[in-house]
Parts: sequence; structure tokens; C-alpha cells
Amino acid sequence: MPCPALPDGFDFTDPDLLHHRVPLPEFAELRRAEPVRWIPQPAGLAGFQDEGYWAVTRHADVKYVSTHPEIYSSYLNTAIIRFHEHMQRDAIDAQRLILLNMDPPEHTRVRQIVQRGFTPRAIRALEERLRSRALAIVEGARAHSGPFDFVTEVACELPLQAIAELIGVPQDDRIKIFEWSNKMIAYDDPEYAITEEVGAESAAELISYAMNMAADRKQCPAKDIVSTLVAAEDEGNLGSDEFGFFVLMLSVAGNETTRNAITHGMHAFLTHPEQWELYKRTRPATTAEEIVRWATPVVSFQRTATQDTELGGKQIKEGDRVGIFYASANHDPEVFENPDAFDITRDPNPHLGFGGGGPHYCLGKSLAVLEIDLIFNAIADAMPNLTLAGDPRRLRSAWINGVKELQVDAD
Repeated sequence: MPCPALPDGFDFTDPDLLHHRVPLPEFAELRRAEPVRWIPQPAGLAGFQDEGYWAVTRHADVKYVSTHPEIYSSYLNTAIIRFHEHMQRDAIDAQRLILLNMDPPEHTRVRQIVQRGFTPRAIRALEERLRSRALAIVEGARAHSGPFDFVTEVACELPLQAIAELIGVPQDDRIKIFEWSNKMIAYDDPEYAITEEVGAESAAELISYAMNMAADRKQCPAKDIVSTLVAAEDEGNLGSDEFGFFVLMLSVAGNETTRNAITHGMHAFLTHPEQWELYKRTRPATTAEEIVRWATPVVSFQRTATQDTELGGKQIKEGDRVGIFYASANHDPEVFENPDAFDITRDPNPHLGFGGGGPHYCLGKSLAVLEIDLIFNAIADAMPNLTLAGDPRRLRSAWINGVKELQVDAD
């Protein structure tokens, strides 16, 4: 049946929409009435010369698309559902060098190499250092007299420091990673005045920085992940350029997403005080997963059909773009009891905030969960009486559920 609640022209990737809210009521209406729906777009609006995309909103369908890369490709149009309208096709194609935008078997080859840095042993080796860093970050924020910005003072710091620890970036250089990654994803937000050229320059600077790291480790290997990934290229390791694109992906996937999860999690706690009191008393191990479900930092990615197929009763044509909306899937009442409730004891919690499974399931999930656990434990210990001092200021974006500023007060 048609979906009367959606007005003509409604587009789930409209950056003005996510600037104000995640469209959960509209997602609910689509799941109920038309779980796979064609969303028209003018040619070129999203950087693609087509007429729109299919919005996939049910948990089961998002998971199906995610786990069938032979039918739904990340490579053909990349996983980014909406670029700037002036994005050139050759610039889109260049992003195929990023792991996020590869298909098997090339994706399989590269992922098998880079996952060496994300083994349980590698993550455990970071835990105590990150625990100390989390406490230092929170104690530094607590020293403020009066309100402060939770995003810059707390949420962004641990993900940046974790990346620095993981790949051997000197801690003094972490602000460079922060600034480069911000510029790469902020092209839709006029406050940042980031042009397509500035975003491309930031990506190039980050890649160059990482490639120089790789070249140094090839000459002088050290006991760090960079050496593990690049020191013996002829033995199945990464080339310097491949490592550069891996760090680019990590700076966004490991920095932006975890930072936003932490920020949304803090806002959720402070607007659901009973959950914050419960957390401070019991510290349930299920907390981080619920924060990621609730926040869903990446609202959507896309795939492109490699063949004519059917999904949700709709005929998908070869070459059609298919938007997989994790934010909708994570509120699907067929999967989650009381999906609109923030419940840190939720178990089981088969959310898709780390992807819908399949080859692109989040490589750094264990690290992200660890960071979220460590930072909220530190906040509960050192700033248990934190309060909101203002509403969150949201990022204008087509696919990131981002918060630019969240004023809080520790007094």
C-alpha cells in the first residue's frame, strides 16, 4: 500500500533533515506500509547521474542487502549515499580504493591484512593505556568551572587517542587527524564552510601523512601495527598507498562514529536520568551496545544492484542504488521490544549500528565498545552529577547522525 505520511519530495538523505532530527516517524511509516520504497532525486543532486534510490528500512531487509555483496555492490557507486552535488564522477571512483567501498575478493584480501591490528589480543593490549587516558580526559574536563562542550573536551578525545595508540601516530599529531576527518565529512554543513576542494585536500593530506608513516616503518620496523601491516609487502602486507587509504577510513570510521556514539550516549543518559542512575549503580555490560543502537552514528550507507532482483516485493533493476537505513532497522519493532526506549540492560540486542553483518561488518567493533565502556565508567566515577547546559547542536549531513556541540556542567 502507498505511504501517505511521506510528503512528495521527502528524501531521507536531505542534509537539512538530519540537521534537525533523525526521521524516526517516517521510518516507522515506511516499515509499516512500504518497507522498500523508491525515493526520487534529480540527476546529479547526490553526485550520481540517476533518478534516485531505493530506501530499505526493515531490519531483515537491511541485513539481507548487507550479507549479499554479489547482488548488492559497494564498489560500483561506493557506500556513500549522497555526495555534494558538484562531486565529479572521477572523484567518486577514486574512493573505490577505500576498504569500505570494495567488494570481494579484493575486499577480502585487504581486510584479512588489516584485521591483524584488531585481534582480541591487540585490543586487550590497549585497554589499560586507554583506561588511564579515559580517566585523564574526564578529570581534565571536570576542572572546568561552569559549562563546557562535551564533544571537544570529552567525546572526541578518547577515539583520537585510541587511533594514535593503535597505529602509532604521535599523540601530538592527533589534532591533525581530528581536523582532517572533520573536513572530509563536513561538506554539507555551511558553518564549517568546507568546500569540495578543501575536503579533497584534507583527504590527500591525511593519506600522505599515513603513507609517510608506512614508508618509515618499511625502512625501520617498530613494534606497532603500522609495521605489522606494511613492513613486508611481498609477504601479503599492504602497500604504502593501501595503508594511506586504510588510515583515511579509520580516521572517519574510528573517530567520527565513536565520538558521536559517546556524545549521543551522554545526551541519552542526561535525558533519561533513571538510566544514568542505573548505570552508576550497576555498570551493565550491555550499555555500549544499547548506546550504539540508540545513536546509530551512521544513519545509512548504500549498495548498487549488480543484477535485476527483488527485495521487499519491489523489482530492483541492475544499476539501481539501494539505501540501507541502519537507523530505521535499529528501531524495528519486529526485532526490538519497545524500540523507542533507551534501555541499557537490553539483551539480546541484535542492532545494526556496526553494520548489517557480511563482509563490511565493522572491523573496529571491539575497540569502539571498549572506548565507550571506558569513557562512561570514567564519567560515572569522576563526574557523576553531570547535567545538561544546552541542547545539542547537530551536524548538517546526509548520512551522519552527528553532534557538533553539547554543553554540559559538572558542578
